[in-house]
Amino acid sequence: MSVEPARFVLTLSCGDRRGIVAAVANCIASQGCNIVESAQYGDPDSGRFFMRVSFSGLPDTSVESFARGFEPVATAYDLDWKLHDLKVKPRVLILVSKMGHCLNDLLYRNSIGQIPMDLVSVVSNHETMRRRVEGEGLPYHYIPMDGRTKAEQEGEILALIDEQKIDLVVLARYMQVLSDDMSARLAGRVINIHHSFLPSFKGAKPYHRAHERGVKLIGATAHYVTAELDEGPIIEQDVGRVDHAMSAETMIAIGRDIENTVLARAVKFHIEHRVLLNDTRTVVFR
Repeated sequence: MSVEPARFVLTLSCGDRRGIVAAVANCIASQGCNIVESAQYGDPDSGRFFMRVSFSGLPDTSVESFARGFEPVATAYDLDWKLHDLKVKPRVLILVSKMGHCLNDLLYRNSIGQIPMDLVSVVSNHETMRRRVEGEGLPYHYIPMDGRTKAEQEGEILALIDEQKIDLVVLARYMQVLSDDMSARLAGRVINIHHSFLPSFKGAKPYHRAHERGVKLIGATAHYVTAELDEGPIIEQDVGRVDHAMSAETMIAIGRDIENTVLARAVKFHIEHRVLLNDTRTVVFR
């Protein structure tokens, strides 16, 4: 009976210099492992080097045993690095309000195994999506504002995140702005989706305002959440063409489809450890 090899993803960044790729590859090979996929990028603006390596190891290879062998390389090149065991699926929590299109899309992709995640639960400040979520056999947590302060409501959400050992929070059109404190506590662990009219069309009914201005492109942006509203590092974007004959309602429908695909791609890239932060930007190894 054959034994499945261990599978890992190594991500790293450091000051760019010669020999990094060779040192990493040699260390992987010296531990009886085989590189399956490798990508790297040297940023000329920041002088930083970024690398993602997917590799298979012997059945008894573990994160701890590989890390011990890799430590000399990490020290020599002053690497900021992480090693991910692909047997361990990241635990995900979705936050949603009343609009369910992005949630529906993620629930479907999760049900067919398209994104290698462990979807733990869904939290909402409304009851609207309870039946849909519980129909998938997932817990639905109703945590409204309901006269409480934002700190109290967010405290309950943060407690749930800690209790469920959540690795990633997805804002699937969650229509509440996270506080600076919550954004800081979950830095690099929250992905948001919004229409790409921002900042040109901030506020209510952006599609209607874009329709009034006669825009020719609409789209969506998925990004990490920071204290600066809708200005976190961008992970993924896409657009669709529209024209003068389309109503605001048609543009909304097109925009929602784009939001679905952009958010799903961003979540998948993050879950597969393809996104590395580069100050206010990201490096995404597709």
